[in-house]
Amino acid sequence: QVQLVESGGGLVKAGGSLRLACVASGRTFVMGWFRQAPGRERESVAVISRSGSSTYYADSVKGRFTISRDNAKSTVYLQMNSLKPEDTAVYYCAARTYNMITTSSEEYDYWGQGTQVTVSS
Repeated sequence: QVQLVESGGGLVKAGGSLRLACVASGRTFVMGWFRQAPGRERESVAVISRSGSSTYYADSVKGRFTISRDNAKSTVYLQMNSLKPEDTAVYYCAARTYNMITTSSEEYDYWGQGTQVTVSS
């Protein structure tokens, strides 16, 4: 069983930056960040392979968000720049025990508790 603990959420003005971190208690392969805004379905934001050589970004965050990982620290990061009010959501970290990138939330085995990101205009 793997536990994921997110941190780094908060309130920021539009145009600002935040960095989310997610620490895993065990070995993980593909890791991803998802988000869910009120009244909307959970969506994939960014995904990274175990080696870090393969990544995926949603079109809405390309060029603004960067996913990275430090396997020695069992941590995955999401650097969020040029934040917009529409980025406001609860952000979840997720992990797979299989090393193939997917954006489908149903394919992830473990989930964190979520961290709130609020971007004011």
